[in-house]
Amino acid sequence: MAGHSKWANIKHRKGAQDAKRGKIFTKIIKEISVAVREGGPDSDANPRLRAAVQNAKSVNMPKDNVQRAIKKASGDEADTYFEVTYEGYAPNGIAVIIECTTDNINRTVAEVRSVFNKSGGELGKNGSLEFLFEKKGVFLIEKTQFQQSLEEVEMELIDYGLEEFEVEENLCSIICHFDKFGLLQNKLASMSIEAKTANIQRLPNDTVTLDDLNSLKILNIIEKFEDLDDVQQVFHNLKLTEEVIEKLNNEA
Repeated sequence: MAGHSKWANIKHRKGAQDAKRGKIFTKIIKEISVAVREGGPDSDANPRLRAAVQNAKSVNMPKDNVQRAIKKASGDEADTYFEVTYEGYAPNGIAVIIECTTDNINRTVAEVRSVFNKSGGELGKNGSLEFLFEKKGVFLIEKTQFQQSLEEVEMELIDYGLEEFEVEENLCSIICHFDKFGLLQNKLASMSIEAKTANIQRLPNDTVTLDDLNSLKILNIIEKFEDLDDVQQVFHNLKLTEEVIEKLNNEA
């Protein structure tokens, strides 16, 4: 199917997050804090906060925790976080972009550099790899959410920024340019469609294919980045096959 490797990247990222639900709570609280600081505590008027709240719901984060995080971020004692991005190459020329939210940039860059060095990769200059990726809004939605046929939904969403509509098993991915994220989010809400997850991702323009063994080594490196406390999201241009994903799941 068209966009299969892109879907595989999205699906693997969702699976990796589900497997580390405890750490995801901390990441979501940070995202809520930054979202409130940027756009205020009203999720109806703040697309980024609304997405963070929805993502919290998708991993069964208690509603009280979410409300406390919003309240704290709105007050005078809110934590101060900085958003920083690091770029570099893993072995075999795989490009990696790491998005972080941190209260200590020196600690964060040292930890990111350490993973690159220990894995045989190299931390690069900021902006050096951005051309390899495009920022997209990505919504993952269960097919049962749609009251209309998928074809009708796709046609209706095109006017609101829809670029790609992928379906696999019981899950759909809806992809738009990142600057249309809020517009498409509002349209889905007006259709009473609730996404499982919604966020801005960096999808590779082209992918690199490796054999299964080297692919698994790269994915283990990606997981090392994801395990760092300050890391929010990790993106790469390795082409993920179903075989590789299955082997990774069997190792878990």
